[in-house]
Amino acid sequence: MQMTSEDSINITAFTWPAGFDSDSIHAGLKEEQDDMGWIYSKVPASAAGVYTTNQFQAAPTKLTKQTINLKHQLQAVVMNSGNANSCNGAQGQTDALKMQALAADKLKIGKDLVAVASTGVIGEPLPMDQIEAGISQLHLSQSAGITKAILTTDTHPKTITVKCLIDNQPVTLTGFCKGSGMIHPNMATMLGFVTTDAAIDGQQLQSMLSTTVDETFNQITVDGDTSTNDMVMVMANGVASNEPLTESSEDYPTFVKAFKLVLTHLAQEIAGDGEGASKLVEVNVTGAFNHLEGQQVAKTIVGSNLVKAMIFGADANWGRVMQAIGQTTAHVDIDGVSVSINGMQMVANSTATGIEDAKVSASLKNSKVVIDVDLNAGSAEGTAWGCDLTYKYVQINASYRS
Repeated sequence: MQMTSEDSINITAFTWPAGFDSDSIHAGLKEEQDDMGWIYSKVPASAAGVYTTNQFQAAPTKLTKQTINLKHQLQAVVMNSGNANSCNGAQGQTDALKMQALAADKLKIGKDLVAVASTGVIGEPLPMDQIEAGISQLHLSQSAGITKAILTTDTHPKTITVKCLIDNQPVTLTGFCKGSGMIHPNMATMLGFVTTDAAIDGQQLQSMLSTTVDETFNQITVDGDTSTNDMVMVMANGVASNEPLTESSEDYPTFVKAFKLVLTHLAQEIAGDGEGASKLVEVNVTGAFNHLEGQQVAKTIVGSNLVKAMIFGADANWGRVMQAIGQTTAHVDIDGVSVSINGMQMVANSTATGIEDAKVSASLKNSKVVIDVDLNAGSAEGTAWGCDLTYKYVQINASYRS
């Protein structure tokens, strides 16, 4: 059997792609652990981004969007946790610009090549003395510390490295993100970053990112809330020396597949690490009228508080799934819906199959729960990811600023 480029796609141990450096530091924005850092490319990289749809878009998010849209090019991203620099008026904009300028000066590159990302408490002024001192201490290294420095209520770093062959050249894609609560994209309280040494035009990269985010990050939900600071950003510096990728490139499908693998993995990591969550929930919808409706139904089910509570309590109450389907505007065969939980069919033709609840309830104690739904209204599909709703979620968010 002849090996194709797609066969070369492999998940490996975390490493930065060629030409990228990083560093992190504890600047005092949080009590302990690193809370600032950056990513740097040795050469200007093609860049793309997608951003929160929240009307109160934070100053660093606005600035990064403006910066990337100039030429779809970046060389560095400076970021912090512990403070969102959001809802701070004109001062917030000034501080974001200063943060950008400080990083540019330290790296000796143009300000229009530096993006800024912040996450943390909304409405508190950014402590610029600490930001300035932190940036002054950053260096260029192969450290992975930045993957921890951006965390807020996350329980662990979320990372992935994928390697593949493009034009017979080894290409690396490395992604990391943060996100645990306030997750209901179109983006959420999440920051996501992907770096790659592949060569690809910035506009092409933007198109690919926007499409892939719709299938991955925009199909996760933890609590139905959308933050002010969310963004996913990609930098591709071309150091791998492949021919610049276009849709007509022979290995373009390989790169897209590797890229989607990165974003899918990170999206699932966020869903599974929802604040207080004990279970990752995946909902797969088939028989949808069109893909958009399949995605809508899947996300509605996984986002239903009744479904989430049902899963937390290991209660095989399939009626919760039916009510979630019914509250959408999607086409549904009212007398022909099927529902399975962890591979056990509980509903056929919109009525109970008679399967023993105890068997299904036992499976709901697993760390991953899969719900499969057939709407019997077409041939399209949709998938979404989320988590259960636990007592700990309330505890975490009742004392977030404490």
